[in-house]
Amino acid sequence: MSIVVVNAVTVPAERAGEFEERFAKRAGQVSQAPGFEAFELLRPSDGTRYLVYTRWRAQEDFEAWMKSTYFSEGHRQHSQQGPVSSESEVWSFEVLQGQYA
Repeated sequence: MSIVVVNAVTVPAERAGEFEERFAKRAGQVSQAPGFEAFELLRPSDGTRYLVYTRWRAQEDFEAWMKSTYFSEGHRQHSQQGPVSSESEVWSFEVLQGQYA
């Protein structure tokens, strides 16, 4: 069964545009990773906490992506220009049921 990893990222309101732009610049990088199934960047309708949703075939696929060049390339701006977020918390879930249109 698949797993879902959610990164809950707190972004100060004045940096939200920059945060979204960084994700737009690296769009598609994660989709090249073996075992990748889905990605969504969720903008808060109220507040400053974005959710980065990824779905993977297995925990091992997610862990391999975290160690991959795709991951390090995608996070290079974070290293070079500093973080846009003020806080980040990662949640992992095993998918038990799903229903899709």
